[in-house]
Amino acid sequence: MRATLRWAHTDLRTHRGEALFIVSATTGIVIALLLAAALFGYATNPWQRIFTQSQGAHVWIRTGPAADPGRLASLDGVEALSGPYRTASATLESHGARAGVELRGADENPPDTARPLITSGQWLTSGSPDGVVLESSLARALWAEPGDTLTVPGSGRTLTVRGVADSPEPRYRPGERTGTVWALPAAVGRAGGTWSGQITGLLLTEPDDTDYAIQRAVTELGAGTVTDVSSWQQARAEAQGDTRLLGQVLALFGLGALVAAALAVFGAISTRVRGHLRDISVLKAIGFTPGQVTRVFLAQHVALALLGALIATVLTETLAGRIPGRLGEAVDVWQRLPGHSTTLLAVAVGAVLFIGAATWLAAWRAGRVPPVPVLPPAAAPSGRLSRTAGKGMALGVPAALVLGWHRALVRGHRTPATIVRLALPLLLITVALSALTTVGRFESRPAQMGMAAALTARAEQGLSDREARSVLEAGDQVVAAHPGVEVAALVPGQTGTIALRGLGTRDEPYPFTVVEGRPAAGPDEAVAGQGLLDLLDVSIGDWVRMTVGGRPQILHIVGRSIEPENSGRVISTSLDTLRQNDPGLSPTLYQLRLRPGADPEEVRTALTDAAQGRLDIREVTSPGDRLSPMLGVVVGVVAVLALIGLIELSTAIGGSVRAGERDLLALKAIGFSPGQITAVTVTAVGSTALLAAVAGTVLGVPLARRLIDAEAHSSGIGAGVAQAPPLLHLVLLATAAVVGAVSLALLPATRAARRRPADTIGVVG
Repeated sequence: MRATLRWAHTDLRTHRGEALFIVSATTGIVIALLLAAALFGYATNPWQRIFTQSQGAHVWIRTGPAADPGRLASLDGVEALSGPYRTASATLESHGARAGVELRGADENPPDTARPLITSGQWLTSGSPDGVVLESSLARALWAEPGDTLTVPGSGRTLTVRGVADSPEPRYRPGERTGTVWALPAAVGRAGGTWSGQITGLLLTEPDDTDYAIQRAVTELGAGTVTDVSSWQQARAEAQGDTRLLGQVLALFGLGALVAAALAVFGAISTRVRGHLRDISVLKAIGFTPGQVTRVFLAQHVALALLGALIATVLTETLAGRIPGRLGEAVDVWQRLPGHSTTLLAVAVGAVLFIGAATWLAAWRAGRVPPVPVLPPAAAPSGRLSRTAGKGMALGVPAALVLGWHRALVRGHRTPATIVRLALPLLLITVALSALTTVGRFESRPAQMGMAAALTARAEQGLSDREARSVLEAGDQVVAAHPGVEVAALVPGQTGTIALRGLGTRDEPYPFTVVEGRPAAGPDEAVAGQGLLDLLDVSIGDWVRMTVGGRPQILHIVGRSIEPENSGRVISTSLDTLRQNDPGLSPTLYQLRLRPGADPEEVRTALTDAAQGRLDIREVTSPGDRLSPMLGVVVGVVAVLALIGLIELSTAIGGSVRAGERDLLALKAIGFSPGQITAVTVTAVGSTALLAAVAGTVLGVPLARRLIDAEAHSSGIGAGVAQAPPLLHLVLLATAAVVGAVSLALLPATRAARRRPADTIGVVG
């Protein structure tokens, strides 16, 4: 045992750089996997915690003021009701921020079912009749805290924030979903609101039967009285949202990096075995058994992987929570959740075992080395020249370059294996660049990603359609102001609601981004998002019947559009089509397309001033904004993959240098100078890196398209958003790989070429 430890210690000291690479790569990989676990935990568990503590409702049903939702308490499967609560719409402003809200009538005693969890301040009290409680996402949007004053735009009325509460209901999103405000009836009157509807929460005995319960509830109340339905699954999916996507990105690249690192370690051990045949033979000669030799090599690399996993665990536990933004918040929450320690241990141990399993075969081969080393059969330098190499020599290509390229192609099975191991991290880097390009396209080319409009305007009461359009179209930076409406529609079977949009007219159609089928042009034609097609299990060419305010609406789906909003559960047609069913329908919003290069914020400010506050104008929320944390994630992943690539490059360089040592005597005998011999080795390494870079980028681009479009399909946005990196970026990646390989190979190749002939006698590889 002492001899084994001493030899292992000496070997590690001799190869410190390789050991450092393995430790660093393992550290980066385990950190990536731990951050992925944190993001997955953060995506689901905070919502689950709030839902459980508040005894959240599984279904929320909005109805008109004349409905009687109290009857739902007698339905089978309904354990309890929350409400019904009367609701009113209003607009509130605080610290220069404005938001549309739903005022929900409440009393001084919080409900037992779907109880808001106060995070700061207090609940409502009759001693403060103008006090309100804000849902936490709405409070953040308004920069409001307990004690702040909210104003009602266009009037002198004010409300006072008494508290901020968490709720498992869908969160506030500007322009998409109003925020929730709990208020006493006196506060609703003070805000100028009038009761316009009701909302009721249903706590179910069997949450898995949610769709059936919704169907029975809508049937009981009558489809004409139900205006909107939402379920706990929708709220949970929205709460997971982009954080779940970040976790999937990290997990994908973390697992890919783990495979690449395992292959790199396998290649490193295999190369070390070939370079230590004499040492291993000496170990065998002094009495080491094959099992002992195998255990020495395996123990060395498992120990390095353990060290890397330990460093990663310590760094994640102590420093990751301090990362600014969502990533640090996710780690902080994850560390307080049950099962955190188990996940931490499982990820670290799993990574070490995976690397250990990948290195076992190479270590086993080390144990099979015979006590007396066997020299390979004599051959010409790097083998017999191919016909292509011969033609290159005949055309005057320098012999050193021809032999280097020839060596890179004729080293038997080792060269393809080296190319595969080096191409894998380059392939994953190409996928990462594609992800960044796709996210960036939401900002640079929003019209191609389903966001032709940069601003959304909503008219205040009393402003006619003609007046609103005259103000909006007067802006010199506005290309078009498309009128439209967006309403909630009950899907067939009445198990949920979708967004029905009427945008533009037949004379001035809205430019939807249609990636399958064709745009809607005729009467009753519409385009739909992927989320809606999946929800209703329909395809292009089908007819869909839905219910809007008790009226049936039948539309023919003629195309699939890219829909970044509402998880793709959107069906869009022209405003003229909706007016056929409801002639009195008037626009409630306007989608503004701007001239190229126009600043949306400057245009918004100018139009708001021109409208004298009678138009609420907001920038369209881009998925790119929500995915901005992915930039730092991908940069970190690329750094880990680059480190793994360096490990494989160092292995390839070592193997090429050892192959050159066998040819050294022959090359010097035919008159090659040390510089030419160095060029042979450097060209061989550079050629191998070039082949790997070409393979990695050529295979990485289509793989990235498949992965990104698959994720977009599952999220409801729809396939067709994937973007390949610019050709220049791919060329720079390949160039960096080749230049890096040549630079790293130059020094060891020079040293090997200047060795005396006697130094190479007996060298085997």
